[in-house]
Order: sequence, then structure tokens, then C-alpha cells
Amino acid sequence: MQPKAITVSSLLPDGREITIETGRLAKQAHGAVIVRQGNCMLLATVVSSQEAKEGVDFLPLTVDYQEKFASAGRIPGSFFRREARPTEQEILICRLIDRALRPIFPSDYHADIQIAVTLISADMDVAPDSLACLAASAAVTISDIPFGGPVSEVRVCRINGEFVINPKIADAENADIDLIVAGTAKDILMVEGECHEVAERDMAEAIRVGHEAIKGQCKTQEELVAKLGGVTKREYSHETNDEELREKVNKACFDAVYAAARQCNPNKNERKAAFKKVLEDFLATFSEEERAEKEKLIKKYYHDVEYDAMRAMILKDRIRLDGRGLTDIRPIWSEVGYLPSAHGSAVFTRGETQSLTTVTLGTKLDEQIVDQAMYQGTNNFMLHYNFPGFSTGEVKPNRGTSRREVGHGNLALRSLREVMPSEELNPYTIRIVSDILESNGSSSMATVCAGSLALMDAGIKVTGAISGIAMGLITDGKGNFAILSDILGDEDHLGDMDFKVTGTDKGICACQMDLKVDGLPYDILLQALEQARAGRLHILGEMNKTISAPAEDYKPHAPRIVKLRVAKEYIGAIIGPGGKIIQEIQRQTNTTITIEEVNNEGLVEIASPDKACIDAALIRIRGIVTEPEVGEVYEGKVKTITTFGAFVEFMPGKDGLLHISEISNERLATMDGVFKEGDIVKVKLIEIDKKTGKYRLSRKVLMTNRPERVAPGSIVSVTNYSVKKLKTRRLRRVFCFLIPVFGDVIFSLQSLLFHLMASVLCHAP
Repeated sequence: MQPKAITVSSLLPDGREITIETGRLAKQAHGAVIVRQGNCMLLATVVSSQEAKEGVDFLPLTVDYQEKFASAGRIPGSFFRREARPTEQEILICRLIDRALRPIFPSDYHADIQIAVTLISADMDVAPDSLACLAASAAVTISDIPFGGPVSEVRVCRINGEFVINPKIADAENADIDLIVAGTAKDILMVEGECHEVAERDMAEAIRVGHEAIKGQCKTQEELVAKLGGVTKREYSHETNDEELREKVNKACFDAVYAAARQCNPNKNERKAAFKKVLEDFLATFSEEERAEKEKLIKKYYHDVEYDAMRAMILKDRIRLDGRGLTDIRPIWSEVGYLPSAHGSAVFTRGETQSLTTVTLGTKLDEQIVDQAMYQGTNNFMLHYNFPGFSTGEVKPNRGTSRREVGHGNLALRSLREVMPSEELNPYTIRIVSDILESNGSSSMATVCAGSLALMDAGIKVTGAISGIAMGLITDGKGNFAILSDILGDEDHLGDMDFKVTGTDKGICACQMDLKVDGLPYDILLQALEQARAGRLHILGEMNKTISAPAEDYKPHAPRIVKLRVAKEYIGAIIGPGGKIIQEIQRQTNTTITIEEVNNEGLVEIASPDKACIDAALIRIRGIVTEPEVGEVYEGKVKTITTFGAFVEFMPGKDGLLHISEISNERLATMDGVFKEGDIVKVKLIEIDKKTGKYRLSRKVLMTNRPERVAPGSIVSVTNYSVKKLKTRRLRRVFCFLIPVFGDVIFSLQSLLFHLMASVLCHAP
């Protein structure tokens, strides 16, 4: 018997329906739902171990998101023809879900949790990332796993001045604000997105609009629980505490930690050593047996003391761990052109955070091929962020790109993409690589700053410089708060908010916010945004001291790219059979050439560091696509010799007949010895056959020494013929100089002889 589904639904502000269904699929999971909007369907499941593993004192949460190719009626393009490791897009959606749900689980719950969200049916109008967190939350909410939800997540876009919740994919491309907002019915938990240089109040309003939609979706999840008759959450005990020991640690260490924090040492390692000494001094008061028994709990409680003492110091004294005021930015230095062989490079250092960033310019052949369930295409702008262990003085084996590196790189990519020039001004495929060499907070923002500098150093005509800053928040739950500009790593770890904002001097370009406390009042959000703006402009001022505008030209060793548009019918002629012609042009001119059909015409791209090579390739290609004109003179190559003339390639791929009668002013009886294949000759196109399209060429019409028509055997005829037969240029010049002189003498002798003969004849009897 087919099981009966339990379904609830909610409406988006424009009337579109979202449904949540459970009870039919994946019933052995601890929680499973289907979330549907249009034809888009997501299956979300959650499973949690009954007990925590020994020694685990954190939440081991794993979130997986996958888009099945079958959901869009496609077969994967990989060699194995099956879904493989997560794409970067899937990893980013995993992070969106994780960052929204993780703060809602109880802090003392340490059993393994795995959440899996799968796209099982695609709708080309519905972006699945705007539904993924809703599906994950619904699955956890109806399970027996302890959870402080429900939560939800929506996309908020401003299109033509109006805010739209979960717009169609095509419509979102025209938005000047595109944010993903997650939260509970009470509080905002996470924000991420990009903007087109918008004002701070506009972004705050987008967050508010998104939260209103979230409230309705949280209510729908509660309705689903009610239809199920309620849910009983499991009992657990994953921690063993000693309240007497906790109090002892607090009394013994709080003042010492506060004093260590109050030293305001700007060196991270020295601060760390000072805090460690407080702990070691306290541990020294225990016997070896007591220490072995209680050390783990002592370290846990000591961490809580550090958390409370440092926050109290900042709230009370209004100074930071490194001695700065709340709004102060760490010292900045930067340099461009640091790497001589890169197409563009920059070093950006802020405090103890440093990024070495490179820009590489490539051709269309370097574009990234994107093969996803809902999208196929190419990407010509990439940013890769690397975070090696040595940047924090730690030993960390290289095991490939982490999810954190993907997420931080994507934030920087979204930011820099907003200032990239149009395709007409930037013909390149661009790869930016940020290698973090030092890290003590805000390394993703250092990547934005270094990336902006490196793009300018490379000569990319960006619309403006862009910088980024990470903001923090400390609260005490009693109305007291401190907003921190340019946070340290410790302030990120111990604070209540990590709010990254990037932008130009005109407005915000991207943001990423994670909250760790319940609630962020609207006025505090606005204050944080305004404080971020001031910090961002300060950083831009420091960057402008290094480079304030893009370099006038690309580096000498960077490829130059010229684009040429040709008629669609010439694409095949340029490529040639099996690519023969285009490969020959590339080989002979030392260039890289690509051609594709765009808007019903051919777009040819020629790249080379040498302008002369590009010009040579342009001549070859223009020769192929240019229509021959009657009366034009061409320099051609003899391709074939026949008894009646020669076929000359006067334009690439175009041969014409140079008939034997059109070769010379004199009549040629044979083609023997006149030409050899490969000879270069100058010819004139004299006719194009209207029926066959064949070309007739002439060489003799270009000869300037064509004689007048004279009687055969005359002296002039003989001398002209003799000049042509001379083999050396010097003898020709001498002979041509003597001809007029001897000609005049001979003419005088002819006249004298004529008069003598006439006189004799006249006096004859």
C-alpha cells in the first residue's frame, strides 16, 4: 500500500507556492523531506549517531549538497559518466546550509550529524540554493535530533528598484542586489551576496525584507511538526562537568587572563604565550595524579575564562587585544610588480595578515569549462585562494583545496568581478591566485585588496579600486556592545559576529556575515555598515598610495589579443579542412587563434606577446575573408603551371588563372622557363566569371615598358627585345641609356640616306 504523504505549503510574496512533504521517501533516515517549488524538487535527509565518540568536545556536523544530472535530463560529461566529487558551486551551497544551521544545535551535543540535500528534479526558473537550507532545516526539525530551529533561507534581489524573494534565475541576472539571507523567526544568522556598489541602507533593507519571508517559512515548518503530532527530541548526555572545578578555574585565572589581555601586545604569538603561561601556572598547582585526571576539563574551562575575560576587557576598556581602538585599522603596506615574470602581482599586508597575489592573462583556450546539472558553459574569470599551514605557524599537510578555501575565494571573486571592465575592454581570460603567507584575521579581505592592486598592475582597466574589511561584534546580553573594525583572528573566534564587507568608494560590492548570538538589532547593523564604510575608505586611501589607476599598458611579456568579426560563412574557410589552415597560420605567425560563432557571426581572437606576429596573422585572416575586387592589384604565389598559363593564389584560398597571353607584352610560345612553382608575382584581377565565379588575372597590364605598335623588324622593336633578354640589371641600365643616343644617330643616317635616294631618283633620265 502506498504510504500517504504529509504536506504543508507556504506562499512567496508574489503568490508562488513552496511545499514541504514527508512520509513517503527515505523513511529510515531520522528525518527526510521533499521541498518543491515549480518543478524543482530537493530531497533532504538527516541522520545522527546515538552517542558521541570518545574525546569529542565539538559538534561533528557534515553537510553535503549534490545536484543529480538526471534532475535536468542530462548525462555527466566526465569520463566515468557519473557524478563525482562536489563542484565548487555545490561546496558553496554546503557552506550556506552549514553556516545557517550550525549555531542552532546545542553547544553540548557532540554526536555525529550528517545532513544530505539532493537536487532530484530541476527547474530552469528556480535556483535550488534558495531552497536548500529550508529543506535541511525541515528534515532536522521533524527528526528527534536536538535542534534550536526551525531556520530558513531565501534569496533577496532588487530588480528595477523592487525587492523580490527567490526570483527566477533569468530575472536575478538583472539585480543590483543579490543576497542569500538565513535566520530563525526571531534572528538573522547568515548573509552572503553581491551588490553593484549600493548604499549601506539599501543592503540593510534587503536583509530586513529577507527576514520577513524567513518568518513565514519557519512557521510552515512548525505546521509540519504539528501535522505529525509533535516530535519528541532524544535525550543525551555528551559532557561530564565539574562545576566546582569550573568555579575554581574562573576564580584563579580570570584576573590573570584579563591582565594579559590588557597588555595589548600586537604580536599574536607573544599574546598566545602570555595566555598559555596563565594556564600552565594554574596547572602547576595540581599534583601529577590530579592533573592527569582533570587537565582536559581544566583546559575546557580555561577556554571559557579566556572568552569571558577578553570580551569583558574590550567592553569595559574599549581597547583591543593588540592595543587598537574599536575603529582603528592595522598598519598597511603594499607593493605591486613584486614578481617580474607574472602578468600582474601585488603584496598586501595588514597587520599580521599578508597576501601575495598574481594575475595571469590567458586566451579563450584557457577558459574554464563548467559542466553542472543546471548549467553548461565556460568561465573566463577565476580566483583561487590558498591557505597553507605555514601562514599561521602550523604543520598542515596539503590535502587539496578545502571548503574554507573555496568559500573565501568565492567571496573575493564576487567582489572583484563587480569592478571588471566590459568584454570589449578586456578580451582576456583572467586567473587570480591569492597565496596567504601570514594570517591573523581577514585573509579573504586581504585577498580582495591584493587582487585589486594586482589587476591594476597587470593593466586591466578596472572601473575602480576595491577593498574589504572584516567587522566584529562583542555584546554582553545587557545592551552593551562594541563594534570592531578589522578584526583579529582571536576577535573572530571570541566575538559574536564576523561581518565581511567589500566595496569601492561608491558603495558595497559584496558581503558575508555570520552571527553567533541571538539577534542583531537593525540600528547596530546600520552602525556596523557605516563603520565598515569608513574603514574601507581608509584602506582604499592606503592602496592608492601604491597604485591609484590601472597601468597604461600590459607587461611586455603579457599576451596581446586582437579580436576580429567576420561573416559567418567564412568560419569554415579560416579553420580549413581538419583545422589545416588555422593551424598553419598559428605555426607560421607564432600566434594563438580561436574562432567561435557569436550572434550569427564569427568572432576571431588572435593572441601573441609580439605585435608583429598578430599583424601577420591579421593579414592572413583578412585575406581569407576579404572579397576580391576587379581592378585590384595583388601579390600572389604560383601554385600550378600548365601549358596554357599558371594558376596563382592571389589571396589566401583563392586561385586565379594567369593565361599565357596575359603574362608578357611579347607573345610566348610555351610556358617553359617562364615560372616555377612558388614564384611570387604581382597580378591584377581583370575579370570574375559571373557563372562559375572563376578569376582571371593579368600580369602584362602592370608592365610600364609596354612598346608602341611598330612594324616587325624595326630598330625600336629589336632594341626593346634586346633589353628584355639582358640578364643583369647593370647592363640593362647601360643599354637603356645608350638606346636614345644610337637611335638619334641611326635616325639621322636614315634621313640622309632617304634624301640622297630621293635626289638620285629626281635627277634620273
